[in-house]
Amino acid sequence: MAEDGLRTGGLSSGLAVILNGGDKRESSSKSHLVSYCDEFGHQSVERTLEHIFDLPYKSISPLNGPVDTNLIRAIIKNDFLRFYINPDDLGSNRDGVYIDKSSGSNTVAIEESSICGDIRIIKPPLLLESLGMFSSARANVCVWKGKWMYEVILETSGIQQLGWATLSCPFTDHKGVGDADDSYAFDGKRVSKWNKEAETYGQSWVVGDVIGCCIDLDNDEISFYRNGMSLGVAFHGIRKMGAGVGYYPAISLSQGERCELNFGGRPFKYPIEGFLSLQAPPSANSLATCLLRCLSRLVEMQCMERAEFNSVEKLRRLKRFVPLEELFNPVSRGIYKEFFALLDAERGSMEYVGWGSLLSFMMEVFGMQAPHDYTSLDKVLDLLLEFQGSNLILEQVINALSCSCKTASLVLTECPYTGPYSYLALACHMLRREELMLLWWKSSDFELSFEGFLSCKSPNKQDLQCMMPSVWWPGSCEDVSYESNMMLTTTALSGAVSKIEEKHRDLCRLVMQFIPPTMPLQLPGSVFRTFLQNLLLKNRGADRNVPPPGVSSNSVIVSLYTVILHFLSEGFAVGDNCGWMKGCGINAGSDVGFLHRGGQQTFPMGLFLKSDPHRSDISRLGGSFSHLSKSHPVTDQEAEVVRWEEGCMDDEETRVTHLTRQHPCCCSSYDVDFTRVSKDPIRYTAKGSRGHCSTSPETSAQVAAECSAGTLNDEIADKPSSSDQSEPEFDYRPVQHMRIVPRESNFSTATLREEELLDAMLLLYHIGLAPSFKQASHYMSHQSQSISLLEETDKQIRDRAYGEQLKHLKEARSIYREEVIDCVRHCTWYRISLFSRWKQRGMYAACMWSVQLLLVLSKMDSIFCYIPEFYVEALVDCFHVLRKSDPPFVPSAILIKQGLASFVTFVVTHFNDPRISSADLRDLLLQSISVLVQYKEFLAAFESNIVATQRMPKALLSAFDNRSWIPVTNILLRLCKGSGFGSSKHGESSSSSFVFQKLLREACIVDDELFSAFLNRLFNYLSWTMTEFSVSVREMQEKHRVLEFQQRKCSVIFDLSCNLARVLEFCTREIPQAFLTGADTNLRRLTELVVFILNHITSAADAEFFDLSLRRHGQYPEKVNRGMILSPLAGIILNLLDASAQTECKAQNDVVGVFASMDCLDTVHCGFQYLLEYNWAGSFRGDTYLAKLAQLEQFSSLLISQTRSWEVESTACDGETDGDDVVCCICYACEADARFVPCSHTSCFGCITRHLLNCQRCFFCNATVAEVVRMDGKTA
Repeated sequence: MAEDGLRTGGLSSGLAVILNGGDKRESSSKSHLVSYCDEFGHQSVERTLEHIFDLPYKSISPLNGPVDTNLIRAIIKNDFLRFYINPDDLGSNRDGVYIDKSSGSNTVAIEESSICGDIRIIKPPLLLESLGMFSSARANVCVWKGKWMYEVILETSGIQQLGWATLSCPFTDHKGVGDADDSYAFDGKRVSKWNKEAETYGQSWVVGDVIGCCIDLDNDEISFYRNGMSLGVAFHGIRKMGAGVGYYPAISLSQGERCELNFGGRPFKYPIEGFLSLQAPPSANSLATCLLRCLSRLVEMQCMERAEFNSVEKLRRLKRFVPLEELFNPVSRGIYKEFFALLDAERGSMEYVGWGSLLSFMMEVFGMQAPHDYTSLDKVLDLLLEFQGSNLILEQVINALSCSCKTASLVLTECPYTGPYSYLALACHMLRREELMLLWWKSSDFELSFEGFLSCKSPNKQDLQCMMPSVWWPGSCEDVSYESNMMLTTTALSGAVSKIEEKHRDLCRLVMQFIPPTMPLQLPGSVFRTFLQNLLLKNRGADRNVPPPGVSSNSVIVSLYTVILHFLSEGFAVGDNCGWMKGCGINAGSDVGFLHRGGQQTFPMGLFLKSDPHRSDISRLGGSFSHLSKSHPVTDQEAEVVRWEEGCMDDEETRVTHLTRQHPCCCSSYDVDFTRVSKDPIRYTAKGSRGHCSTSPETSAQVAAECSAGTLNDEIADKPSSSDQSEPEFDYRPVQHMRIVPRESNFSTATLREEELLDAMLLLYHIGLAPSFKQASHYMSHQSQSISLLEETDKQIRDRAYGEQLKHLKEARSIYREEVIDCVRHCTWYRISLFSRWKQRGMYAACMWSVQLLLVLSKMDSIFCYIPEFYVEALVDCFHVLRKSDPPFVPSAILIKQGLASFVTFVVTHFNDPRISSADLRDLLLQSISVLVQYKEFLAAFESNIVATQRMPKALLSAFDNRSWIPVTNILLRLCKGSGFGSSKHGESSSSSFVFQKLLREACIVDDELFSAFLNRLFNYLSWTMTEFSVSVREMQEKHRVLEFQQRKCSVIFDLSCNLARVLEFCTREIPQAFLTGADTNLRRLTELVVFILNHITSAADAEFFDLSLRRHGQYPEKVNRGMILSPLAGIILNLLDASAQTECKAQNDVVGVFASMDCLDTVHCGFQYLLEYNWAGSFRGDTYLAKLAQLEQFSSLLISQTRSWEVESTACDGETDGDDVVCCICYACEADARFVPCSHTSCFGCITRHLLNCQRCFFCNATVAEVVRMDGKTA
């Protein structure tokens, strides 16, 4: 038989297999060998050994004794090595490389003298981090001919310049690799290549990418690879260097950036054919690899005999194999002895072989995909652990598995067993052995490698293209088959993510169950707690705009959060193995997930009151921990546990808990039905942020409320306010069924509690999940906009495209289509990785749990101020993520009603709570109200909430100050909408809140001082916004162009002006007596504002330019026009006229007279004429507005008549009086009938009253005003 004949089932056709049965010709019980040929002949065991060691046929002489370890070692030394050919002897030419050995080592490393800035090694040998603003360094090796490479594993994905440089390249605080001649670099953050100047090159990189830096000095080229894929030749014609003065590997890192360099001390992740490593591999590696291949063939033979049906049996119809026990152990031990002897003889080979051939061998035995061969791996490990050097090399294998988890990418064709799954599965199986878990825990890199196992690489744009080759969205013109392909792709990737998450949970469960052999004896969970605390400590400041150095990868945070969420929501799913996991509640330890148990809830307040290192600098609701410990010291409350009944903070009539007949959304049967409706997740991508709620049709107002309001403060400066009133009382509801009890005496503080995990999970959400959800929201919003632009472009192409215009439209369509496809891919990935059904269920339950806890503790001032701010931030963010999830978790109508009514109670109660020291946090709660009331389903939840109806109207009026006036305006507008002039066109009255309109009216009437302060600020803000708007429009007119930023600013300010005017219109309708009775100050200020706005609207020199400045990109004239501001102005006048006509308002201020008293009478008449001539048909249904216009026309006639009458009287009175001494020097219109005390300066009572609304000092001498005295002696 030929030795190199065809192979069947992995074995050559001439090889033998062991069969059961005795030899009929020999009375022996030994196993015999039979050829795979059709003829059956008995062969000796020598042929089997020849197969195992891949030796020529009959190269092993007949054996005279038993097969033992010594025999196998002899075969290896005498026979195997005789035929072994070392690949290094075949001629890998390493000429052209020089390693500086001045340090006494032949190892390639960073040359310390070359470091500029601050670079530290955070994990040997070459895991680097920059602590300086911009740090650079070179290696101690250079090349001048040949083809060479090194690899960089990215630990962060910011600005890094990786490449090659000569010694002449200067490193400074601002210049690094690629910033000089003979210096070349690639930066995937900026997607550029650098050689003095930057040029676009390559792809954007992500954490976990492996960047191959290759230099070909034979062809004078430098190229880069990303995960083994070429990015193309970056630089041609690089300068040739002489021997010993060539190109050095060099890197430059911005602050906080981390990467791990591999010059060849470990096997490359993605070796590039033809390129050599700068560090030569150990000489023992080749022979060690061959020995492991021999062992692999032995394992393969044993696997075949276990198989019920294998290819050999099918093809050759042979008998079943007998066990190989007689050969397996001696052969394996012999190979292992030679293997370890080989590694012991060469320093450094243990790491290289452990990361390379041994890891590959174990992965081959275990299997990359399920079902895994646990039996074979266990036999391999059992024998391996018998040897003294096994611990050292298995530690390297564990570290290599951890690194592989960081760098593994998802591949669609390998789903669901793709990405880091295989490495995680192997690690979990290995770490089930107590000795290996102990080995891992004792290693110095335990926590870093644990983070590596929890890593899951995120895809970039090109990765997503490979993962989702076909893209479809509702309404798209793509191929019909793309829809089904997209669904299959989504299902496959979802399965892969699910498998990886399952292995993450298995690994964390193993760590939780591990009990380290230390004194004093620790309880289960202590190792996991320590890891969790250290990770949180390490990631302090990760939520800042510029995180500090050393923070973990976001994927680690997300994975750990996901693990804990599953444990708390779905349970640990390990039977009694986690019986030690304790909560404080009566239901602790039950099979139901912690977040879904219901009934009595408990929380140890010591979590807030301890000054743990990982929590001490976390901001609390009342300020910093150090400040609170001095101002609000606690007395022995750390040993206390607060208890309450689930739902005790809700109304009994509407209470929904896990124990009531109607369950919360997270546990109700409804979500099963809803899942059936939402079986196609892609269908919800079409309109993105247009939402699943049935919202009011005023889309631009919703966008302003939800998107623009939060960013306006960054664009324009807020106008200061004169007052800051807040509600001091927060005893909105007696706490029911709440008590504080001492912690049970048998409760060990060393036991990992579920409440601890919840606390950590909320912090992980805050620093890791919130940014991810924000990014997902960005892509969903951008997808909606891109689809709208694509649809509009298609419409224009169909309607009126021709010639050059058609060409431009097609180019624009191509751009929009690419943007849509990219957004759809990103949105789909975020749905797969973040929005799976069980995660939404857990998030909902976590919201319920958190808000109940916050409401209970809000009754305890001494504890409430110690609550970390991230509890509130995570609660609010998590709620809105569920609200906007696509596809939706549940219909918006029941999101709050069926479990989260307490959320409404909390935001309403605490958005102006003075105990919350952070104004940003109070703004966050106010923004939540602003967003929620835009949707009628959520507005109904506010109307049915007792706390909201009792507190919100007065609290909103109090919060209308210089910081919060924008969200308060949006809230008031939504509560009052539907009742103004011109608002019936879109059916707004059907969605108005008559409940809150009545409550607001009552609050204004009951508290006159509060309403006066509110009205004063309302006048101030409306005057300021219109002034800002007018100035901005004038600037653009003078420059004869519309800049994008200025246009956006104009649009935002105009929207705000319209909203403020609508609120003012509501005040004139509901509280007209504030303008018509008493002093005419409010009426005069209102009149001045109306005239001021009309003047700005009607005096624009270029009407078309004016209208253009109002609209953002994509908005239509019918949505944004002058009618938006003119309607509330007309409504204000009509409201005052209607109120004046009522019989009970006879003793009132004269509206016509006040308008007629304005100095700019021509402007007043012009403005009213513009109101009458404006096309109101577009703002009303039918012709009901005609009667209102007739009323306005009548008022205009009265105004003209009054003006003429006064002009006649003024002419008749000219020269009869000498009024200069008694006329107010401020307005020059009224008599100076009041004076300040004590300074005695005089002015008219109206001017003084208006001035004192905002300032308590005399406007002449700046003296503090004690009182104002009328000239008739009365005190004002």
